[in-house]
Amino acid sequence: MATRASGKPASRHVALLRGINVGGTRSLPMKALAELCTAAGYGDVQTYIQSGNVVFSAPKPLVAKFPAVLGAAILKRFKFEVPVVVRSAEELARVAENNPFLRKGIDPDWLHVAFLADAPTREQVASLDPARSPGDQWVVAERDIYLHFPKGAGQSKLTNQYLESRLKTVSTLRNWRTVLRLLEMARAA
Repeated sequence: MATRASGKPASRHVALLRGINVGGTRSLPMKALAELCTAAGYGDVQTYIQSGNVVFSAPKPLVAKFPAVLGAAILKRFKFEVPVVVRSAEELARVAENNPFLRKGIDPDWLHVAFLADAPTREQVASLDPARSPGDQWVVAERDIYLHFPKGAGQSKLTNQYLESRLKTVSTLRNWRTVLRLLEMARAA
């Protein structure tokens, strides 16, 4: 485990930004994103693809502040707000190990994970409509939702907006290959 200048141990984490560099809007170059993270005191910063994935090291007290710190830096420099969800390398490993759709032999190309900022209540989870997007399936596991989109994510009605309206928290989706690549990057440090 890396140690920061403060002497506190630093652990690896993944930040997932929602809605940047999509359809030519809310442009945020990955180099600039990495610079913002580094300037805010986070170490070993790496980005992955243009959709807002950041792997970084930080001691625990700084990790809790990451969404607010990064969000404020993006707003100041780029003039738009970006929801940010963070998972530790250990949490991401549990997500990868516990995908119920893989145990059923479903093709990983049709799998996604919705990462939630906060765990929803049982009542909020019960408000998800199983008939909203016929054919799609989901399993809620604490702050993560495993998703199976057999017709593709673009055809699903289980969008971030829908999930957020029902679960009352920020969400951001990643396909299964991205989840595994981010885990690989987080473990490599």
